[in-house]
Amino acid sequence: MAKMSTPAMEKLKKKHKYNVTGVSSPGKEAWKRLRRNKTAVAGLIIILFLIIVAILADVIAPYDYREMVGKPLQSPSSEFLFGTDNVGRDVFSRCVYGSRYSLPIGIACVVIGLFVGGVLGLCAAYFGGTTDNVIMRIIDVIQSIPSTLLCISLVAILGNGVVQLIIAIAAGSIQGMTKSIRAAIFMVRNNDYVDSSKSVGVSDLMIMIRHLIPNAVGLIVINAIGNVSGSILTISTLSYIGIGLVTPTPEWGAILSEGKTYMQVAPHLVLFPGIMIGLTVVAFNLFGNGLRDALDPRLK
Repeated sequence: MAKMSTPAMEKLKKKHKYNVTGVSSPGKEAWKRLRRNKTAVAGLIIILFLIIVAILADVIAPYDYREMVGKPLQSPSSEFLFGTDNVGRDVFSRCVYGSRYSLPIGIACVVIGLFVGGVLGLCAAYFGGTTDNVIMRIIDVIQSIPSTLLCISLVAILGNGVVQLIIAIAAGSIQGMTKSIRAAIFMVRNNDYVDSSKSVGVSDLMIMIRHLIPNAVGLIVINAIGNVSGSILTISTLSYIGIGLVTPTPEWGAILSEGKTYMQVAPHLVLFPGIMIGLTVVAFNLFGNGLRDALDPRLK
């Protein structure tokens, strides 16, 4: 019998020459969709750029952020790109070093909130019943307090400092994390592989680790990235009203707080740190939205 071959078959063979099965993994498909989203790629590039700036702050910044290197309230120039502040410190150097505070603190707040909220949401969704009711009623009570007000109260109790600020902001994000992760786990907990694991005696902990978390990780990551921008805004807000990080710490909100008094005579004191905050928040939002679209199975 003659071997049948058509142009379409030959084209298909060439396409999958190095992919025998012709099947692409979900991760690769999500990455392809993410790369096609120009705004998400732009957000990712900005985030990577800010991370590089934070790592290389000692190299990029021309001066120490505490050093008084010029006359007070100088306008931007070739010598001082962002001008100088009210005591003669280089604003550009302070904004560069500020990335070492705003970014790590924002990410640390989300990681802590994600861990605590993840444990609570996972237990509430998996065990259900009384466990779910108790956890969610406690979360509802805490969520009745505005998150910013809760952060302000905790900072007032714990005092100023990086650790205290991280604890306060993380505590304000736990409620939202718990509900989001609970909803994500609800979507996968009744699948057949969970029932099969229970029937063969797999422990609840192993079911959570091996099946529930991996299958809900997309929604969890999307929620976490979206919360980074909110945490950075909260950090800046607390520092701006004087209960977060204080001078000479070069956190962007603290720089804004120092410059607000001189806004009319030296607008650069609030313009540049404000741009840094806005750019960071927009970048994380763009990347988070793009990642959500890339991981959404309905878009396959």
